[in-house]
Amino acid sequence: MSDFPNTARVVIIGGGVVGTSTLYHLARAGWKDCVLLEKNELTAGSTWHAAGNCPNFSSSWAVMNMQRYGLEMYRTLGKDVDYPMNYHVTGSLRLAHSKERMMEFERVASMGAYQGLEMGMLTPAELKEYNPFMEVHDLEGGMWDPLDGDIDPAQLTQALAKGAREAGGRIERFCPVVGLDRQDDEWIVKTEKGEIRAEIIVNCAGYYAQRVGEMFKPFGGRTVPMVVMSHQYFLTEPIAELETWTKEKGHKMPMIRDVDISYYLRQDKHGLNLGPYERNCKAHWVTPDDPMPEDFSFQLYPDDLERLEFYIEDAMARVPILGAAGVGRNINGPIPYAPDGLPMIGPMPGVKNAFEGHSFTFGIAQGGGAGKVLSEWIMHGETELDMWAVDPRRYTDYTDHDHCLAKALETYGHEYAMHFPRHAWPAGRNRKLSPVHARIVEQGGQMGAYNGWERANWFAKDGDDTTEAATQTWDRAGPWARRIKEEVEAVRDGVGVLDLPGFSRFNLSGDGAAEYLRGRVSGGLPKIGRMNLGYFPDNRGRILTEMSIMRHGEDSFTLITAATAQWHDFDVLKKDLPKGMSLSDHTTEYSTLIVTGPKSRALFEALDAQADLLAAWLTVQPAVVAGVGCALARVSFAGELGWEIHAAIADIPALYDAVIRAGAKPFGMFALNSMRIEKGYRTWKGDLSTDYTVLEAGLDRFVKLDKPQEFPGKAALAAERAAGVKKRFVTMTVEAGDQDAPYMSTVYYGGEVVGETTSGDWGYRVGKSIALGTVRADLAVEGTQLDISIFGRMCKATIHADRPLWDPENERIKA
Repeated sequence: MSDFPNTARVVIIGGGVVGTSTLYHLARAGWKDCVLLEKNELTAGSTWHAAGNCPNFSSSWAVMNMQRYGLEMYRTLGKDVDYPMNYHVTGSLRLAHSKERMMEFERVASMGAYQGLEMGMLTPAELKEYNPFMEVHDLEGGMWDPLDGDIDPAQLTQALAKGAREAGGRIERFCPVVGLDRQDDEWIVKTEKGEIRAEIIVNCAGYYAQRVGEMFKPFGGRTVPMVVMSHQYFLTEPIAELETWTKEKGHKMPMIRDVDISYYLRQDKHGLNLGPYERNCKAHWVTPDDPMPEDFSFQLYPDDLERLEFYIEDAMARVPILGAAGVGRNINGPIPYAPDGLPMIGPMPGVKNAFEGHSFTFGIAQGGGAGKVLSEWIMHGETELDMWAVDPRRYTDYTDHDHCLAKALETYGHEYAMHFPRHAWPAGRNRKLSPVHARIVEQGGQMGAYNGWERANWFAKDGDDTTEAATQTWDRAGPWARRIKEEVEAVRDGVGVLDLPGFSRFNLSGDGAAEYLRGRVSGGLPKIGRMNLGYFPDNRGRILTEMSIMRHGEDSFTLITAATAQWHDFDVLKKDLPKGMSLSDHTTEYSTLIVTGPKSRALFEALDAQADLLAAWLTVQPAVVAGVGCALARVSFAGELGWEIHAAIADIPALYDAVIRAGAKPFGMFALNSMRIEKGYRTWKGDLSTDYTVLEAGLDRFVKLDKPQEFPGKAALAAERAAGVKKRFVTMTVEAGDQDAPYMSTVYYGGEVVGETTSGDWGYRVGKSIALGTVRADLAVEGTQLDISIFGRMCKATIHADRPLWDPENERIKA
């Protein structure tokens, strides 16, 4: 074709709702030189057979933000682009069979209130008022979302495409991508119509995303961690009773989601649409004898209604008119699943100038917001709101096919599951094991997965209930509570040891490495032989990440960061890394033991440690402990005298055994979290995220505006300091009752929303429930009384001085 574009600023692969939304947002922002390539017709993948449900509800703060934006956009999109659409805002009823489910609803409603959404709690009788066709005698209650509804997926996609074209975007249909290459730092996108040179490329290929991802492997890519699941829903014939009711009321029946049984039921014309997420679910295209077809456009799987029998029978008992008509049509189509069921939106791991927007299980509801988020990544290299929950880099090298399949089956079968704070999902585990894993388990370790690494959360004793069922509670109390208390007290009064595999660990060296880091962090660097915290801001002064910086020489550093941050933080360091410097990942070569408590120095002396045990806090030194070479870092996230032992993986067993023999008590991640929150120590992507600037996070001492280096966000932070910070990080004690404040609990003052919590836990050393968070700056004063919404209860909270609750002068750490 003579008019086929041979250059573009951005090429988007995939013409479903996410790809067209991305093009729409780019074009409307003025990025007109962008091309979308679709192998068939627009909507030919999962979009065309999607049910089109549009909830605001999500237990993820980031996903709720994304859905809220998209649904708001959809309500005016038809008018904005002059394309009529069927968008029915019917409202929805979520049904609760238990008190725990009502508590989840209360929590999500509180998050919604912060975002400007009004979600109401209903009694069974009130549910009946909204939907008279429903049986409610066995329900605890429910939730009403007035802005829920359904939209026609094809019309939505075409409206976005129309708006994108009118704003200057280009769409090439029936144009499969057959290969990729790079030349002169540009992409060469090979298609059946010709080649396009592009600066940036985006994989929005839906359930083909893994296949498209293979094209990026020669350029640093990886196998995309996803599996294609079969999702069925069926439409009934018209139901006379429903038709009569609709005409009388002038609107459709509100959607029903019976989340404890696991299905949605909504009106479709004058019939019903039933869509279960069945436990006995099925994946497709996961074995050699069931390969993915070259083209599955506008196709479906054969009907498999036997899988749905239980759910159909339950739904008929809940809404008897469902049985009044026969099945009109069954839809059984492919939808992609990432291991946690959330999409991947953001930078493609390991590949420069490549992005991803795929693996959407609720692509219609999330498509509008996804296009916004993805366009922000492409245009600005950062997003308005923190989107780590959907960042592709949250998965690393442990997500092989077996893991992805096990997790996809588990996640699909528990699509509406409650995510309790002490619960760990069992599928796809034991991907990365500490060299002392077997010993940890023998000691009673109850394990959790951290970027695939197994760590003990707490240590059970004989007779403790370690069943999965015991963890399905929002309450603080449980079989772990007594053990966490014992573990904390052992660290407080004696010495404890935490096996901590999986710390992300990078070495940076070469001429100019120190100057390079000074130009990336907001503060200063440690002296040789010492360590400190470095905060890496984005261009707005918001917190990209926090790393512990250990300095071995003038231009020689080890940087240590959270396990889950491995690929994200490597990207942060690698970005614009000057030639001649060396940056390498040693996460799998070394491990860490935390040895901490007032008797930790005596323990090292008993082990004949060849080290200066009086070296100051935040020093790092080579050492020999129990005859084993290692490094000792004088630091403790638990807030007690202590050291981190950093050693080669092969040397960890001997060190661990020696420390245990010398009297250290094993403790777990739950105890560590309790102790760190008593010190006001922040955690990454909880208290520290791109939702907050370095100053808002109360980290003023790590901001050096007088240094000559122009680090990212310096101008923004200078302006913020001059104008005055609008919100401030605070530590609060809470009259919390049986549950501690979850992430993003809404904070009120005089009935007005004034802030949010970023983490909460019980402090066993201070005997109080503690919440960290941010509040309006004028309220961030010691003694201010606030209210925190915790599972529907308004709990009194008190702001404390800007110092640790436990050992406020840090005397124990520095002893």
